[in-house]
Amino acid sequence: MQGNQLPRLSVAVALWRRYSFAIDRQQTSRVRGRRLTFGRAADLYDRARPSYPPVLIDDVLAFAGAGRALEVGAGTGKATVMFAARGVEVVAVEPSAEMAAVLRRNCEGYPGVSVVVSDFESWAGDRGGFRLLYSAQAWHWVAPEVRYRRAWELLDDGGALAVFFTGPRWQQTDLYEPFLAAYRAAVPRFEATGPMHPASEVERLRPWWLEVGEADGFGAAEQRVYDWSETYSTDEYVSLLQTHSDHILLSHEQRAALLTAVAAAIEQHGGAITLAYRTWLHLSRAEPRADESSP
Repeated sequence: MQGNQLPRLSVAVALWRRYSFAIDRQQTSRVRGRRLTFGRAADLYDRARPSYPPVLIDDVLAFAGAGRALEVGAGTGKATVMFAARGVEVVAVEPSAEMAAVLRRNCEGYPGVSVVVSDFESWAGDRGGFRLLYSAQAWHWVAPEVRYRRAWELLDDGGALAVFFTGPRWQQTDLYEPFLAAYRAAVPRFEATGPMHPASEVERLRPWWLEVGEADGFGAAEQRVYDWSETYSTDEYVSLLQTHSDHILLSHEQRAALLTAVAAAIEQHGGAITLAYRTWLHLSRAEPRADESSP
């Protein structure tokens, strides 16, 4: 685990944000449709997706302090239950009705969790009503032109924003080369736009510290890094791939060919894969509102 305070690189950040926001605006309808694809595999998602390092949750709460939390893109509750188990009152917002149904089931033992089926962009919420707003593996699905403004509106003064995302460290994974060969052979035109493609570079896919560190209404960002691993059988890993949107959206024939090739690669190397993961946590605080009573 590693944590550090990040510099405010204004010029570089401004250029990156201008480019990425322009691309995101062009693809808004596609992205909003794609974020609902997880509902097709809600139960599988809940079984196959990994959780998060417990120390990360503790670090977020130490940074935020006591108070009510809002989760954006709660999915099936992988992070929700970890916060709820620590006594946090959570309002969990999830746009997919299918994912929210599993989320409710997983949170039945936590009366402090409220589940809202809605996208974050249009949810009314309680202005200034939360001490913590966090998003696990979902912040990139929120419209970039509104995500920080909405977060600032819903947090109280000095409230914490915590964005975290997990991805494989492919070059530290034993089956990196065999997986590259499998993808190239089975789906040669499949672009590495998601973290489970072995040719992807997750730090470039999700450079959130650039955004969080320069977002209007928020102070300087802090990044922390957590390295860990998870071991999967062949069947478990094939199931995991089927919960990622880029793999879900492949044609049936393409997906079948890819999963067969990946399964063969794992079987040829002992029937299991230990995947090296890294989770990036980005923290910032909401700046105070102007005193509306002042002249």
